[in-house]
Amino acid sequence: MGKNRVEWIDLVRAIAILTVLYIHATDGIYIISSDAILNYTVFSRVFNFASLFIGRIGVPFFLMITGYLLLDRSYDDERVRKFWQKNCKGLIIVTVLWAVIYAISLQVIAVKYVSVNFGEAGTLFFSHMWYMPMIIGMYLSMPFVSEALEKFDSDTIWQATVVFSLLAFLLPFITLMFDMHGIPNVAVQYCLGFSGGVYGIYIILGYLVKKGQFKHYDSIKLGLIALISFMICLFFQYYAFTKGYNFQLWYEFPFVLTGSFALFELCSRMGKVRAYPIVSFLAKYSFAVFLVHNLFRLPLLPIVVQLPFTEPVKAIILWILLIIFSYIAVVIIYRIPRFGKFILYMR
Repeated sequence: MGKNRVEWIDLVRAIAILTVLYIHATDGIYIISSDAILNYTVFSRVFNFASLFIGRIGVPFFLMITGYLLLDRSYDDERVRKFWQKNCKGLIIVTVLWAVIYAISLQVIAVKYVSVNFGEAGTLFFSHMWYMPMIIGMYLSMPFVSEALEKFDSDTIWQATVVFSLLAFLLPFITLMFDMHGIPNVAVQYCLGFSGGVYGIYIILGYLVKKGQFKHYDSIKLGLIALISFMICLFFQYYAFTKGYNFQLWYEFPFVLTGSFALFELCSRMGKVRAYPIVSFLAKYSFAVFLVHNLFRLPLLPIVVQLPFTEPVKAIILWILLIIFSYIAVVIIYRIPRFGKFILYMR
């Protein structure tokens, strides 16, 4: 959080955390299954499907920011050790500490809310923590990837990214289509381990944005790509559930990739960001909010669910409450001498 701020990066970071809270609020209200979705009104279904796309933007944004900021660097043995010491060691410790915090909280919630069984509560509480080992693994590999990328032209890297993207996004999509239409087990065996898989591709795209690989693309066309990606995600979800197929929109879905990337590239072309003090505040505490917000989601759920409103209204209410409680909590924790910044991983 240095003095030389990049305003559009802060804007993307703020959008990312708000969309993460949004998807977790929506997931808390809605039951995602082909049977349950039939109990909702048409508007409520569309709202849910649209919300899933909006919420899935957050993680790609965080990953592309990582690639934009960290891959365009030179490393030697000493710098690699410093990078690991600065970025990985503390993150691993913080991840373990928050796992313990959530485990203890889980016990309290399981006792207090008897209607919530232990397995469901565990899934809910740890729903966001999958991100931590993934990003730690990416950080460990970052210096080596950065050194490799430095030796190649951006066009070559882009060509490789296209090939990896076809493997990581298109082939699973083809498998999904076959499975949805009653032809299971149609899959091609491949391994993208050294590429970081779908998450590594998002990081590489952030790097390519910084290198100006896509500057020649017209902004209007990028906007259309984002809009079309949103519409495809919405209609594909609706189509899947009308066929009785339980489809969960996730980050390997190709149109989550195209939509989030187009929006990220558009944001990178922004100049001055309006209401920047607010954006800067949201961005500053974004990762801290990511860590703490699930502490509030489960206790709030039984309250919000009982409100006499439709599911979309309940989801919005829960989202707003998560924002308010989470930001208040991290601002208070941040001010605890020594402990606050460490437990929130803020430097």
